[in-house]
Amino acid sequence: MHRLLAALTVVGCATCFAQPQPQQTIEDFIRVQSPVIALEHVRVIDGTGAPAQADQTIVIVGGKIAAIGRAGAVVVPAEANRMDLSGYSALPGLVGMHDHLYYPAGGGAGGELYHDMVFSFPRLYLAGGVTTIRTTGAVEPYADLELKKAIDAGKMIGPKINVTGPYLEGEGLPLIQTHKLTGPDDARRTVEYWAAEGAGSFKAYNYLTRAELKAAIDAAHRLGLTLTGHLCSVGFREAAELGIDDLEHGLFVDTEFVPDKKPDVCPKSSYATAADMEINGEPIQTTIKVLVSHHVAVTSTLPVIEDLNADGPAPSKRVLDVMNEQARNTYLKERETTATKSREKDTKLAQAIQRWRKMFGKEMEFERAFVKAGGLLLAGIDPIAGVIPGFADQREVELLVEAGFSPLEAIKIASLNGAQFLKEDSRIGSESRRTL
Repeated sequence: MHRLLAALTVVGCATCFAQPQPQQTIEDFIRVQSPVIALEHVRVIDGTGAPAQADQTIVIVGGKIAAIGRAGAVVVPAEANRMDLSGYSALPGLVGMHDHLYYPAGGGAGGELYHDMVFSFPRLYLAGGVTTIRTTGAVEPYADLELKKAIDAGKMIGPKINVTGPYLEGEGLPLIQTHKLTGPDDARRTVEYWAAEGAGSFKAYNYLTRAELKAAIDAAHRLGLTLTGHLCSVGFREAAELGIDDLEHGLFVDTEFVPDKKPDVCPKSSYATAADMEINGEPIQTTIKVLVSHHVAVTSTLPVIEDLNADGPAPSKRVLDVMNEQARNTYLKERETTATKSREKDTKLAQAIQRWRKMFGKEMEFERAFVKAGGLLLAGIDPIAGVIPGFADQREVELLVEAGFSPLEAIKIASLNGAQFLKEDSRIGSESRRTL
């Protein structure tokens, strides 16, 4: 997604977000320190899509849910810190399935350069209610792995992390931080190496061959791991037949409908190629059927598509406040430039933006059709420009509702569905699983 609008990358992002202050402990971020807590008279949304339950009591012992039930029917321990949450709702922690730990920073030596935001991003995710993330591509995999270890050990604050290995990519991406695969054997070796280092998943990117993708998928599956893809050289149906587990960004990036698409080649016009097609038409319906029959999930990333189009709601003050002055001014200027360019006539950029905007609605329609057909829809954000961790995860839920899902369905997509894909649904993703 990051090559979609290079002009929207923000320069100098090593300092885009709040820099470290004097050392804090985990306890500094816990508002209520009591070993036993009772949340009383709260409305519970359990993440399964079931109707919300009013006037509930949640008893939390040692940081884990011990009991949930109707107020008055649940035994509250005498030592509990009782909190009246009338008027509030409790829902599961969100599971961000396309939640990078890096942020694009414009041109660098040899091309684009991305910075890992290991201090600010974990805190922003957690503050936004995201308690588990899949990084879905790494540019500094050792930094991501060490961050995961520090969080798991209680040394740093942040969500639980499924670390995705470095991008599986070929020649063509102007990012100096990515290894360029040399063939199927290299793809297999890369997966095996990073799995041994602790990676929990893998992601294929734009410029790799079907043979390389197949080798990577098979290697990941032999190790009991999953592989997702933001693909370009390989179409969705091809990837499903090869055994891919998940596809990122939905129909917005699918290139299989490009008229002159060549095998293993990423076409120059690779985004919004289905903008003029009908979701209920045979070609797209066939793609949906292939994905569902092969149990391929799709990750919705509506906030990044909305932001790149620069026609969504104006960024909120709280989002702009987490950027430094340079990043904020650059972002706002580029957003204004994109909006202005979109109103021009007969320019390639204006035509592209108009197609992206048209495709935004098509993507929403596609995601509804995919779920209706029995597909597993996940939720993520893809941080870039104004798509900021935590804030954008909440916006994703709002956009799913705007796409036609009910609020309860949107919460399920953003919580339990991700937990199920990660095979963590016995522990996270639903309050019916006795965890927040």
